[in-house]
Amino acid sequence: MSFTVLIPARLSSTRLPDKPLADIAGLPMVVRVAKQALKSQAHRVVVAADDPRILAACETHGIDCVLTRPDHPTGSDRLAEACMILGLDGTDVIVNVQGDEPLIEPALVNACADWLRQREDCVMSTAAHPIHSQADFLSPHVVKVVLDAQQRALYFSRAPIPWWRDAPHTGDIAPQAAPLRHIGLYGYRAGFLRQFPQLTASPLETIESLEQLRVLWHGHRIAVHITPDAPAAGVDTPQDLARVQALFTSGNTPT
Repeated sequence: MSFTVLIPARLSSTRLPDKPLADIAGLPMVVRVAKQALKSQAHRVVVAADDPRILAACETHGIDCVLTRPDHPTGSDRLAEACMILGLDGTDVIVNVQGDEPLIEPALVNACADWLRQREDCVMSTAAHPIHSQADFLSPHVVKVVLDAQQRALYFSRAPIPWWRDAPHTGDIAPQAAPLRHIGLYGYRAGFLRQFPQLTASPLETIESLEQLRVLWHGHRIAVHITPDAPAAGVDTPQDLARVQALFTSGNTPT
């Protein structure tokens, strides 16, 4: 299995300024993410940076990096430019690992790439896991996905879906079909990723603030790999960063 991991890294962050360069046990976070991704079966891992400081940090630690425009509206747009810089096109498989996921599981990265490779009917792949908590099911911060019979995404939403009409109590989870929480890991065919910026934004994408809805809106299909357990959380806030720093310091991190 041959695929490339691309890691979008944007320096500006409202909740955690200079997030890609945040120190985690002596290494910048984006370098930690890349080193974790290198444990997968990817033949290449490349950071797509928006600032020369990220490029310099990667070069210092031997991580491949390309410098992209600073004005991309989405991570997918940034990766599309990285594909052009690297000459990736056609059926080449790309896995987008977010730059704030230093605990990403290499096996999940492999699964996302492999699932897309198996699904010629799909231009993208992603992952999900069952939701067992009512609080997560009802939370708008937890993105849900519903699938068709071939494990292709029908819809992504911040709303609780599927909604059990005959639930004894409002918001109960249907026992015969546990809802799925979407995991923000994406596989792409490089040719489609390069075309993505030319697709017009969907009104659903704007309403839900979910970029992947643009893909469905234009009639493309996304294959969804189901994993039984939730992956480790990413880093969005100073509190998240402190938690991950403590894990790396203690050595209690995924292998």
